[in-house]
Amino acid sequence: MSLRNLFPESIFGRKLNPNAERRLRLSQARAEETIIRGHVDNALMFVDTLAEDLSFDRAIDTYIRVMGIPEPLASTVATRALVHLGRDLVPFRRRIQREGEDVAAEKPRLRLDEASRAQDIKRGA
Repeated sequence: MSLRNLFPESIFGRKLNPNAERRLRLSQARAEETIIRGHVDNALMFVDTLAEDLSFDRAIDTYIRVMGIPEPLASTVATRALVHLGRDLVPFRRRIQREGEDVAAEKPRLRLDEASRAQDIKRGA
């Protein structure tokens, strides 16, 4: 979804200044996010409503087909709906900050330096 497709330069020949262009892009992103959130909420309602008749993945696919949601928006809606459903079904490492613990201690250590050193050793040999 792009405003450039809806409002081609041939109709609006005047170029926006950089600040206006930035605000336009931020507004566009926010609008697209709201559309996605609305579709996800409605897809989840489909899942709840059709739970006796369809599996959750088929209910999401049915919502996308019935609503005529085009790609890549359809994939985004399906993925986010599945993530929402998965929060309750699939346990994952909780990122809850406990008293006295450092949040950084919960994150895995990045090994970029080690990989870089290994490449340097291979090149030197």
